[in-house]
Amino acid sequence: MTILTTQRLTLRCMTMDDLDFIHSMLSDPETMRFYPSTYDRDGAKAWVQRNLDRYKESGLGLWLVSVGESGTPVGQVGVLHQTVEGKVLLEVGYMIHRNFWRKGIAYEAASACRDYAFETQNADAVHSLIRPVNIPSQGVARKLGMSPLPETITFANLEHSLFRLQREEWEARD
Repeated sequence: MTILTTQRLTLRCMTMDDLDFIHSMLSDPETMRFYPSTYDRDGAKAWVQRNLDRYKESGLGLWLVSVGESGTPVGQVGVLHQTVEGKVLLEVGYMIHRNFWRKGIAYEAASACRDYAFETQNADAVHSLIRPVNIPSQGVARKLGMSPLPETITFANLEHSLFRLQREEWEARD
């Protein structure tokens, strides 16, 4: 099911038919360099299943991103609920396979998700959880209009910076 489209991208719910691509992305050491480890096929299957479960629970999750009429999958970007220090936050999450880096795909897809969160989910704020060493993802978050909160947090047993964009800031953008 298609969730969002942009000028050149389609974001849709993942299916188990996407497992080969998801596995190729999650097993790639360079793509996963800011994660604790890569994923084997069973881990990638569990990853897809978590998103299928999210879709059923809330209609949200990470969505498969594909390019153009070819439908070539390039990554996953979406809106999902994350529990951070006891609070449920709406996160814009993004991961693009390294074969497609530096083409503006993460920003294009994430900005559509940011707008979706405010327009469709009536969000008061959106967040992104980003490892302090992940400078490229921090750049995407900043381009989305997000700013890091002053302190780092522990999420999934790893140090993260929490970036946030509040509705008022989003509404005031040019």
